Amino acid sequence: MKETSELRKIITKRGTLEILIPLCCSTDPVRYLTFKKSMKGFSSKTLTTRLKELEKNGILNRQYFNEIPPRVEYRLTHKGKNL
Repeated sequence: MKETSELRKIITKRGTLEILIPLCCSTDPVRYLTFKKSMKGFSSKTLTTRLKELEKNGILNRQYFNEIPPRVEYRLTHKGKNL
């Protein structure tokens, strides 16, 4: 019950659905810049905060590639797909 309450709090926050929808519609990972371009009117801070919250709660998987320039990709976890 507590987990459901936490998920509800996260999902209802501004910007969360805008992050989840592109991930739900594709099996490919989504990069940070793709989110940034599609989320007009959202600050980088808001986007970063939401991504961290979703990762912390097991909804997103973040994969960092040690490249120049750095590359970060996000995918839905099994829990995120079920959500």
